[in-house]
Amino acid sequence: METQCNQAALAFHQVGQRQVVGRFDGGKVTSDAGALLLRELELKLGLARRFAACFTDHRDADRIDHTVEELVAQRVFALALGYEDLNDHDQLRSDPLLALVVGKEDPTGESRPRQRDQGKPLAGKSTLNRLELTPVGATEEARYKKIVAHCGQLEEFFVEAFLRLHPQGPPAPIVLDLDATDDPLHGDQLGKFFHGYYKCYCYLPLYIFCGGHLLCAKLRPADIDASAGALWQVQRLVGRLRQAWPQASIMLRGDSGFCREPLMRWCEANGVDYVFGLAKNPRLTQEIAAELQEAKRLCEADPERRPARLYKDFTYQTLTSWSRPRRVIGKAEHLPKGANPRFVVTTLAAEQCTARVVYEQQYCGRGDMENRIKEQQLALFADRTSAGTMRANQLRLWFSSLAYVLLHALRTLALADTELEKAQCDTLRRKLFKIGAVVRVTVRKVWIAFSESYPLQALFAHVHQRLIALTPLPRGSPT
Repeated sequence: METQCNQAALAFHQVGQRQVVGRFDGGKVTSDAGALLLRELELKLGLARRFAACFTDHRDADRIDHTVEELVAQRVFALALGYEDLNDHDQLRSDPLLALVVGKEDPTGESRPRQRDQGKPLAGKSTLNRLELTPVGATEEARYKKIVAHCGQLEEFFVEAFLRLHPQGPPAPIVLDLDATDDPLHGDQLGKFFHGYYKCYCYLPLYIFCGGHLLCAKLRPADIDASAGALWQVQRLVGRLRQAWPQASIMLRGDSGFCREPLMRWCEANGVDYVFGLAKNPRLTQEIAAELQEAKRLCEADPERRPARLYKDFTYQTLTSWSRPRRVIGKAEHLPKGANPRFVVTTLAAEQCTARVVYEQQYCGRGDMENRIKEQQLALFADRTSAGTMRANQLRLWFSSLAYVLLHALRTLALADTELEKAQCDTLRRKLFKIGAVVRVTVRKVWIAFSESYPLQALFAHVHQRLIALTPLPRGSPT
């Protein structure tokens, strides 16, 4: 006969005359009850479903418990909830709330056929790992890894998601921000190199955003120019955007790492404007020497020594690398610590934008993109590229990117005009998703008893109502 053990109580310091005693006997309690909002969002947008369609599943359908769509949803929702590692899923697989969010009809897992899996409705780390580690040539004859990701389709997914989220037409104008960043590595991953600027072994991923919308996240080795591959990505994105919106105005922005002749020449030949940073050199500095001197005089004459800046608009051509003269704007700035000259090159006409507007509004506006990259890396673990191959690490980057797309859609569609309208992903997680609740599953219902002390109940209900009222996106093409 099996021995029945009473669970030991955990005694804490008492409060006044009251003893404080704890037990792990509260039932099925989750700390992520707010993830139900993600489920409602996914049901309306179908982003995880469309992402999963970019995989080919060679497994025997009669012998699997988890579809590719469920595996993708489990991986991405867990990232949104703050679980960065696959190892986390060996504990998460027993969470009935996450199972409910993923779409499991049996959120307790009690009806699973194998006894060792009962009570565990979700996939463990080994099953999820096959999403990342399946080689490109795997077939149904493979022994374990049979879920093949089609990287070309996954790249296209993000621009298609952008189009689907703008069914009424393009944002005007379309401004594509390009940037490269470091992804530090601490192992022997394929493709790692030491980058002198970042002073570490890293990857050098390329990001392209349109406002807060992610269009491209391409993992690259670090032994390349920051602009490597950017022209191909721009051609791909611009082609798809113009296919959907032929009359849309498109402009590129980037720092001096993207000020390259092939990219500028292609933009000029295809009616795409650009504003790129331009690395300073003695010729450029000499061009604004008079303005720098005047800025110095203004700064030193100011009793508070505030920075002074002047702008000069001129035509410039490099000695060998540029095929034509181009409009360059020089910022002659003097700070208390000294001169700070900066330059940008642009196709925008002087009648269209003054020098100050080009620099301060058009070019400096790209700074917000760096916040979006940090948001994805720090809050959604885009830098968790610890797999051995670049293919697997690229898939990890795309899973993180999908989590970002979902959370940004939540911001734009359900949080507009609220206190969390511009909140970063980790703030959304902390304030909207991390809610304690008791989960009770019956034959007809799943009861979620949220914590009565949750302080943002009104906001949560408001977001819920907006998601319920949201019109589902069509399953077909956005165009």
